Amino acid sequence: MTASSRRTFSVSDPAGIDLVLSQQERDVRDAVRRFCDDRVEPHVATWFEQGELPDVRELAVELGTLGVLGMHLDGYGCPGMTATEYGLACLELEATDSGLRSLVSVQGSLAMFAIHHWGSEEQKNQWLPEMAAGRAIGCFGLTEPDSGSDPVSMRSRARKDGDDWVLDARKMWITNGSVADVAVVWAQTDEGIRGFVVPTDTPGFSAPLIKHKMSLRASVTSELVLEGVRLPADAVLPGVVGLKGPLTCLNEARYGIVWGSMGAARASLQCALEYAGQRSQFGKPIAGFQLTQAKIADMTLEVVKGTLLALHLGRAKDAGGLLPVEVSLGKLNNVREALDVCRTARTILGANGISLEYPVIRHMNNLESVLTYEGTSEMHALSIGQAMTGIPAFR
Repeated sequence: MTASSRRTFSVSDPAGIDLVLSQQERDVRDAVRRFCDDRVEPHVATWFEQGELPDVRELAVELGTLGVLGMHLDGYGCPGMTATEYGLACLELEATDSGLRSLVSVQGSLAMFAIHHWGSEEQKNQWLPEMAAGRAIGCFGLTEPDSGSDPVSMRSRARKDGDDWVLDARKMWITNGSVADVAVVWAQTDEGIRGFVVPTDTPGFSAPLIKHKMSLRASVTSELVLEGVRLPADAVLPGVVGLKGPLTCLNEARYGIVWGSMGAARASLQCALEYAGQRSQFGKPIAGFQLTQAKIADMTLEVVKGTLLALHLGRAKDAGGLLPVEVSLGKLNNVREALDVCRTARTILGANGISLEYPVIRHMNNLESVLTYEGTSEMHALSIGQAMTGIPAFR
């Protein structure tokens, strides 16, 4: 009897992806899933409805103990896990809520990665161990009110004053901003765009909370305002000048989104499948109708294809060969298809699909933000188009 003949179909793993995961990868995934189920799932719908993430500092420490903050970075208290293991963690985090994955992603792939990749030894030793443990929270200041997809047009400015830097900046849509202990802020200088490590208790720094969101409501989103913030000479990230600095960090975060979006899609598919089996109309469960099964089949295909694409990119990243345009392929496809899966799942739930008693509308609303941040779908399409044709179409 062959191994394949002994296998049975699994609704939770319809393509048998577990077969190509190592035991370590499955263990990481399962540990994150258990944490989410125990710690976050019972509360996240209420947090979303109330538009808050209470006890965020306590949650950050727990995430640090779990080992997911900067988990793909080496040294300085970071776990040093693989890109694939990090991706699987992102999938499970976002299967609970995009806001939870955003907290982890901004901490590890933006703020911590910037310091780890471009910072001095002093900056690394000061911040990374505390951030990996969740005792210090970081944020990443790039986007501005009038500068989103075109960061080179940013108005934030840092000027030298003796040995110090004086920083004036205004940043928007900053995850973790109001609870952060340190902000990595990018600004124009006479030398080009530079990154600065800014303790948030520095005079002149404030982070007003952004309210009235209808997406990522279980997440802290803020504006950063820096008015004449004076920083010592060693506050600048010494390892990079120019857009390469922030764009390298964004590429790390986009990679996590490739995986995370499939978590939101999978959770919505599972909810729709369970609902369809329980909801009866015309004398039988709606799962027994051809149109419902067609929707379930199509959603299953997109979740499987998107997860396989994420896995391939993870393997490539671990092999050291992942290109930025390949991350664009993953983000453009997976977020777009995840959003479609959630919308289709909503139709299966009917009117119940708009209720927070079920996770589908929450995932759907969250993905509207995920579609835009870390590069809009239009920008990723143009990146792919340029790579395929050799002709830049950004201007």
